[in-house]
Amino acid sequence: MSKSLRQVSLRDLFLVVMPLVLLAALAFWAAAQFIKPAPPSRLVLSTGGEAGAYHRFGTLYKDVLARYGIELVLKPSAGASENLGRLRDPSSDVDVAFIQDGTARYAEGDELESLGQFYHEPLWVFYRAGLAARPLDSIGALKGHRIAIGADGSGTQHLALQLLAANEMTAQNTRLIEEGGLSLVEKLGRGEIDAVITVGPTQSGLVWSLLYNKDVRLMNIARTAAYVRRFPHLAELSLPRGAIDLVRDIPAEDMRVLAPMATLLVRSETHPALIDLLMQAAAEVHGAPGVFQRQGEFPRAGHSDFPLSREADRYYKSGKPFLQRYLPFWAATLVDRMVVMLVPLLAVLLPLFKFAPSLYGWRVRSRIYKRYGELKFLESELDEMPLRHSRDEWLQRLDAIERGVNRMPTPLAFADMLYTLRVHIRLVRDKLEAIDAAVPPAPTL
Repeated sequence: MSKSLRQVSLRDLFLVVMPLVLLAALAFWAAAQFIKPAPPSRLVLSTGGEAGAYHRFGTLYKDVLARYGIELVLKPSAGASENLGRLRDPSSDVDVAFIQDGTARYAEGDELESLGQFYHEPLWVFYRAGLAARPLDSIGALKGHRIAIGADGSGTQHLALQLLAANEMTAQNTRLIEEGGLSLVEKLGRGEIDAVITVGPTQSGLVWSLLYNKDVRLMNIARTAAYVRRFPHLAELSLPRGAIDLVRDIPAEDMRVLAPMATLLVRSETHPALIDLLMQAAAEVHGAPGVFQRQGEFPRAGHSDFPLSREADRYYKSGKPFLQRYLPFWAATLVDRMVVMLVPLLAVLLPLFKFAPSLYGWRVRSRIYKRYGELKFLESELDEMPLRHSRDEWLQRLDAIERGVNRMPTPLAFADMLYTLRVHIRLVRDKLEAIDAAVPPAPTL
């Protein structure tokens, strides 16, 4: 096949495609600025005491996340206050932490987000059975006694001090013992302390042990409505008679209980895919019915002192991400990231590739039109001033145009235009020869 007559013009194809490739690369780069990297395979959760509810729930989360190939590292702590401190510490490796509602408020510069309300954390006030002749129903009745208020840095201690202060109880008129954990059961039994204030679900080891201890009484707190008005982060709950154990009749009467909410706080830079997994784990762990909740009541958005995570908000509205309903976690994450890349790419490339054939055709036709222009100028000049040049000079100009046409790379799709141009060159050549024949020879001397 002639070099000038090909299926495509490689030069034109290169000049048309190369700008499109550059534009696609630019679109790809722009899209890449908005895509998050692949989720890390490790997440650090700050829990609480190893015998407490936070650590117990963290262990359940760990089992759920392990199914998706994510390692959840549990980091015990003194409780909610220490957890918050870890999240606010830039040098800490903690990504997410349990927080008791009411223990902290959003501060300027905080880059923390809430995942919603996960479960009620009832406040329990236990005291020695021989402390009073009749059942106690007021926290103020413990004034002057030895009260364990939880470890320093715990949410239990934070809430206990709030309630004690509301009853005008301080370290000056009451002995406050900064201690928590299962060791309090034995100390209460030996009479080393008089009362224990603790916060946690019924499944926590300390609460469960004290509920079944015959020498310990659970305080049926009066005026719970007044506490709720004073401390908005508290809720008033009812513990029905026998709700813990119908056979042993625990508790032996309907009880009134105060309770803050438990939540998870995450750093704002935590990968969205990991937040989705945490929400799914929370629904699996906390969604079952319990003493203080109905089936599916938790987790929920609710009110928080910290802004709700965008991913958590989407989960509460739509549930599990669409792709994760049909694909494994790694595949769903990969497709989700690729979609972010492909959408802007397609938005740029589809119009460009639609325009590319027209641009390619224009480039090929423009070369043919250029030769047509040269031929037309020569013909016009020949018509107006035939004697301006000699016959050989006219032919040299025409031959130059024809040689350019013969060397011009032209795709087969435009061969008709090329052959038409050659016919027109032949017509001009015939006209030149006709004019030359009509001109009389110059007289000889």
